[in-house]
Amino acid sequence: MVIMEKYIELALKNLKIASLNEMQKESIEVNKTQQDCVLLSPTGSGKTLAFLLPLLRFLDEKQNHVQALIITPTRELAIQIESVFRSLGTPYKVNATYGGHSMRVEENNFIQAPAVLVGTPGRICDHIQRGNLDLENVSTLILDEFDKSLEMGFHDQMEYILAYTKGLKKRMLVSATEMSEIPTFTGIKDSIEINYLVEKSDNLTLKMVVSNEKDKLQSLFDLICQNSNEPTIIFCNHREPVERVAEFLADLGIVVTFFHGGLEQAERERTLIKFRNGSSNYLVTTDLAARGLDIPEIKYIIHYHLPLTKDAFIHRNGRTARMSASGTSFLLVTKDEELPKYISEQNIPVEAIKEESFLPKEPKWETLYMSGGKKDKINKIDIVGFLSKKGNLEKDDLGLIIVQDFTSYAAVNRKKIRQVLAAIKDEKIKGKKLKIGISR
Repeated sequence: MVIMEKYIELALKNLKIASLNEMQKESIEVNKTQQDCVLLSPTGSGKTLAFLLPLLRFLDEKQNHVQALIITPTRELAIQIESVFRSLGTPYKVNATYGGHSMRVEENNFIQAPAVLVGTPGRICDHIQRGNLDLENVSTLILDEFDKSLEMGFHDQMEYILAYTKGLKKRMLVSATEMSEIPTFTGIKDSIEINYLVEKSDNLTLKMVVSNEKDKLQSLFDLICQNSNEPTIIFCNHREPVERVAEFLADLGIVVTFFHGGLEQAERERTLIKFRNGSSNYLVTTDLAARGLDIPEIKYIIHYHLPLTKDAFIHRNGRTARMSASGTSFLLVTKDEELPKYISEQNIPVEAIKEESFLPKEPKWETLYMSGGKKDKINKIDIVGFLSKKGNLEKDDLGLIIVQDFTSYAAVNRKKIRQVLAAIKDEKIKGKKLKIGISR
């Protein structure tokens, strides 16, 4: 128990969390045994810690094979879970495997098997078929965002993977929606349920904005200007309008990023890094960003396109008004637009757009890219020291730092980033000359 308390303390400190919430505490208590568990909780409620902390009870430092397998539907969620596990400061090795990541790097990672493997169904299947992965001794299985995995069509791939996990003793299924039936291939039976699914809190305000234009672009711009420079996610139903909306806003002077499944993995990661670190306060996206991503403190949601289903509406809105914070969700509609029943029956008030508004200020941060990372033995402390000493930055001029395998990103005060680039152009970090520039 002393060890568990140590890991909890480290997690709270490294993730800058004041304390565990009730759901996380209950999960730790309930999962003291090897009985299967189904954890139901909304998006953004802290489910990752709720299954990672109990997992530590079932890991053994003396073992040198994969002991726990975490299957998750998206690349970004695999990366996020890997990062949160590292923050626990345990002696256990963790690796993430997902499409778009270097197959060679992943194969090298498996030479000394991780205790915890996090991955997407397709890439895990690839490694099994190539003979890279031995899952026979996996004793703990976690199916994260399981409902999303089924929705994305990963049923057959997950069933294929689980056929190779014959030694399972503990299963945890994590979902943001209730399921009438759990597929038999999971092997979950006689499970204990932790259910924190409740109606959205009173902290969420719904408003409707009626546009006079069919394409709604000008109304969207006016709404953004009226709301001031607060973190905002703008949802579209398809990839093409995501890019069109982002381009329109950028042309009008809004610092905006966009995100969808058609981007290369490196582009997706850069986009989310810039949104997380405050280099842009506006993210235009498909429903890919509605769930499973670590995007905290969203003030506004704007439905540029109305969601196609009630579940999609719930998950989009779940990105704001989390925990005790408040948030507002705007539905941008045209005068003649037909509203689905789950929206029309809510009697949502109409918000008028002010005649005079101002272009939001540029964000404080801009993102610096560096062509070196973990595989080059570079860490956050190295980057802080380098930018402070060689780049002459004060502590308050440096924001969030992300270190990946071969690249790193640092949020730097936008007003000072060019003088930093000039100061470090001939400098080395840990004896290496890196390519450094403003992330695009």
